[in-house]
Amino acid sequence: MKLTIERTNLLRSLGHVQSVVERRNTIPILSNVKIEADGDSLSLNATDMDLDIVESVPADIATPGATTAPALTFFEIVRKLPDGAQIELEAPGDGKLTIRAGRSRFTLSCLPTEDFPVMTGGEYGHSFALAAGDLRELIDRTRFAISTEETRYYLNGIYLHEFDRDGTPMLRAVSTDGHRLASVELPLPGGAAGMPGVIVPRKTVGEIRKLIDETGDDVEISLSEAKIRFSFDDAVLTSKLIDGTFPDYQRVIPVGNDKEMTVNRKALSDAVDRVSAISSEKSRAVKLSISGDTLSLSASSAENGTAQEEIEIGYGLETIEIGFNSGYLLDIARQIDSEVATFKLADAASPTIISGSDDTGTIYVLMPMRV
Repeated sequence: MKLTIERTNLLRSLGHVQSVVERRNTIPILSNVKIEADGDSLSLNATDMDLDIVESVPADIATPGATTAPALTFFEIVRKLPDGAQIELEAPGDGKLTIRAGRSRFTLSCLPTEDFPVMTGGEYGHSFALAAGDLRELIDRTRFAISTEETRYYLNGIYLHEFDRDGTPMLRAVSTDGHRLASVELPLPGGAAGMPGVIVPRKTVGEIRKLIDETGDDVEISLSEAKIRFSFDDAVLTSKLIDGTFPDYQRVIPVGNDKEMTVNRKALSDAVDRVSAISSEKSRAVKLSISGDTLSLSASSAENGTAQEEIEIGYGLETIEIGFNSGYLLDIARQIDSEVATFKLADAASPTIISGSDDTGTIYVLMPMRV
């Protein structure tokens, strides 16, 4: 194998594939990226056995061929080469990959391509296209609430499923960690009707998000019973799905919250951020006292003292006091695009629904705290 490639193109693609590789591997081949030169493109492939990414990049191929090289080392070498460099890759078949650029020369030890695992896709029963912007929105508005608790593995991803809202089929993405819940929906794309509900793992979500930023086109999504595939312009990402049942999240979304408060989203975020500076690291609790048209935010800790701030709101109902984790409240406030945020409350011990004033397809549910 022998080829020449522009550094910027190689670095961008290597950046995508190397992030799939686990830093600690007991199986040596999984630390490597498979490099395959054919026609007028170079194909880069990395996997951790749960997630597989293949990306193609234009190259000037002198001799077709394939090898595997240590992904992280290869990436670091290319990253440190000067911008605009022409990189020459050569693997004569002796278990070595030579990298040349200008007066720099590196030789990496390779492993045989036959050892590199192939992730089989199975039968993809459903395929549909989503605009890159829509997929970005689904991910950005839900991934912050994905659970990191490994014991509740079925919460370690985004639940993507078909949902009927008043007779209109929707594609809904839901995530929850038991303390907060995020639900986002958009019209069901053509081809998605009858799709099974699937849980897309947290790591996969992160890798897809990186790829979205570099495509302006539609993303083709294909589903099988155990896998999901995302096809971009020059990259295909295939992932195993989480094998578990997502809980009945509908039961968590309250329906009888009759106290509605409207507040300027930025004013609330800034006030919560300031007041929470005093709350203890462990609880991060902030108390909301809602009375008339005033919201009073307060926090206290035995070590640091107390903090209080008032902001104007739209309310006018009976006084209510409720506590929240300030970090969770800020996370939700940052996802709301509109100028005004709407809170639907019941009492101090019940979950609160938070949404943007002009976004009916997105809601957040936040569990209260004792303060």
